[in-house]
Amino acid sequence: MAGVQTAVALREQGFTGPITLIGAEPHQPYDRPPLSKAVLLGKAEDSAFEVDFEALDIELRLGVDVTGVRAAVKELDTEAGPVPYDTLIIATGAEPIELPGTEGVPGVHLLRTLDDAARLRPVLDRQHDIVVVGAGWIGAEFATAARAAGCAVTVVEAADLPLVGALPAEVAAPMAAWYGQSGVHLLTGARVAGIEDGSVLLADGRRIPAGAVVVGIGARPATSWLSDSGIEIGADGAIVADAHLRTSLPSVYAVGDCASFPSARYGRRLLIHHWDNALQGPRTVASNVIADGLGTPPHTYDPVPYFWSEQFGRFVQYAGDHAAADTTVWRGHPDSADDAEAAGWSVLWLRRGALVALLAVGRPRDLAQGRKLIQSGAPLVVERAADPSIPLKAASQ
Repeated sequence: MAGVQTAVALREQGFTGPITLIGAEPHQPYDRPPLSKAVLLGKAEDSAFEVDFEALDIELRLGVDVTGVRAAVKELDTEAGPVPYDTLIIATGAEPIELPGTEGVPGVHLLRTLDDAARLRPVLDRQHDIVVVGAGWIGAEFATAARAAGCAVTVVEAADLPLVGALPAEVAAPMAAWYGQSGVHLLTGARVAGIEDGSVLLADGRRIPAGAVVVGIGARPATSWLSDSGIEIGADGAIVADAHLRTSLPSVYAVGDCASFPSARYGRRLLIHHWDNALQGPRTVASNVIADGLGTPPHTYDPVPYFWSEQFGRFVQYAGDHAAADTTVWRGHPDSADDAEAAGWSVLWLRRGALVALLAVGRPRDLAQGRKLIQSGAPLVVERAADPSIPLKAASQ
């Protein structure tokens, strides 16, 4: 996503020089969100971008693995030989974390690529008993798809609640009920001790039947190939980009899941593994590549982070960053007995009276209005913000 959008944005913003887009996968560049939805369920064969690369004069080199950067001579090392560059934009994304001890074990799957989705489609078609390891965003989305395909699904989560680390416990707690309401068996506080043919063994001795196992325990920036490049890598494994998405090397940028950047809005460095970041960041990179060529001031990248998830019949959206919030406000309260058709709810996070983050479940209008309020920094009247019958935009002072 980030690589394609950067190449397209360069052309849209008037860059006329040669552009080469290199990717390790052999497929035409594609979008990832449909992999856990339409592609996985067989409703679409692929999710290729509708981009005419030939018309844009963008050269595609597919199925080519890049193994290193030699900045001193401005060359990439690839399995097909060296590739020179004037400006390099790294958009290698993230790679899924494997469950220790399961590499190469038959019946264990990840879901990150088009090939992963292709391998999982016949598994769903056969309506296997499926065990999903990890109750995060991807685990919930895959469990939703597997139930839609008629599979029996058990989700195993080591933490006490879904989405621990992504959301506060009091916000994640209502989401645990969604699993049972959709016919998914959720086991929390359960650690996987091993995977054997046809079953998952838990640390407490329980054995869960499994025709297939899908691992969704997170992702890490795909940056190991940069170890000898001289590009600064953070403790989280991400490329350390500046506010203009430049790396520590001249003429080298980084964008998308592989890079963190400093946010003046939130006062900390952000690493965002979501689609919208791979859409917005490339526009800044493209403008800064062109600005460098013209000698004009660069543009700063400081977005309001945004992502969405479709799970268990619900549309969940999040904007902002709640890490430094000092106040939590609920707009409506979830009832564990409610089904997916019930009225939605939202959670607002404020800092010094201003909205800094928002989670909306089935309330897209709250999200749209809240995102603008986060951008403006306008203070809110808490009493009005807490009333779900009042438009959120009418709660600003």
